[in-house]
Amino acid sequence: MADAGQERTLASRLRLAVVRLNRRLRAQRLSTNVSLTQLSALSTLHKCGAMTPGQLAAKEGVQPPSMTRVIVALEQLGYIARTAHPTDGRQAIVELSQAGVDYVHANITMREAWLDERLAQLSEEERAVLARAAEIIERMAAQ
Repeated sequence: MADAGQERTLASRLRLAVVRLNRRLRAQRLSTNVSLTQLSALSTLHKCGAMTPGQLAAKEGVQPPSMTRVIVALEQLGYIARTAHPTDGRQAIVELSQAGVDYVHANITMREAWLDERLAQLSEEERAVLARAAEIIERMAAQ
């Protein structure tokens, strides 16, 4: 078993590598008129479906007033639509519009194309190692 110093080194290297890769992937986006916070909200709605602004704020880890500003901006861009809550007249439901779905899909496609280009430069063995690492990272993230 590796000593604690080596484990900290692995933890540090892995943390930095994930942060750097995430930063490079986030840079691969359609336009800068949508902030990363707004893009994150769009992604959450894409993944989780329609929800109240409060639920979206909770999932995004922000305060409701901050999420209200995000929702207003995305609504103005035509990426989300607001509808009345079916049982609570004080609430609204937000969901992606078709333009929002298209925007999220285009961003995913752009990021995956960038990553595919990088992966194509690796050997088959290196890609196999990364496939295994992806499984392990997913398992770690789920804990």
